[in-house]
Amino acid sequence: MGLAAAAATGMVIFALTAQGLQGGVIQMVNHGLTTGALFLLVGMIYERRHTREIADFGGLAHAMPAYAAVFMFVTLASIGLPGLAGFIGEFMILFGTFGSVTLPHARLLTVLAATGVVLGAIYMLWMYQRVFFGKLANEKNKELSDLNLREVLVLLPLIVFMFWLGVGPGLVLDKVEPSLARVLEPLAVEQTHDAPQDAHHALDLKLPADPHGHEEVSR
Repeated sequence: MGLAAAAATGMVIFALTAQGLQGGVIQMVNHGLTTGALFLLVGMIYERRHTREIADFGGLAHAMPAYAAVFMFVTLASIGLPGLAGFIGEFMILFGTFGSVTLPHARLLTVLAATGVVLGAIYMLWMYQRVFFGKLANEKNKELSDLNLREVLVLLPLIVFMFWLGVGPGLVLDKVEPSLARVLEPLAVEQTHDAPQDAHHALDLKLPADPHGHEEVSR
């Protein structure tokens, strides 16, 4: 769970573009939802088994099908499945970083960040496979009870918001857009001041030699 939190936090790259900052905000909200839900789910199984070791589990989907289904949904939201909150944030961050003109080596950093997304999905799905699939070999796991009503009511709001933000990110983006515009305003002013200098250098070119033998002149 700690690695999942680190991976999600590392995605918030300051690309200094509108898309990058908007994606960072969405990703921070998604990080709060998915990581909070993951820690709740780990706490629920710890109350039943008093262990967090992956090796102590295996085949839990047979004894706790509802718990396994919720854990899978949260895992997919955490790794960025399209249609859930994690995908929107990661895509906007990568898109904004790739097109950044202020961040050095922006495209290389985008490739590295995308590699981190893939590795994060690999270890999250590997963990899920080890815990929930296979034979229910451990006798202590055969008597585990599934999610009760209290636990479902605790997890349900988080699940709803994960799906809601995935299909309607405007719920957050519409609120933060004015603030992000003010954050980017100094950068826009700086680029505007640099533009006339760039135009002056572009015009500082020599014309071809005059056919009548006159010297070359500068525009």
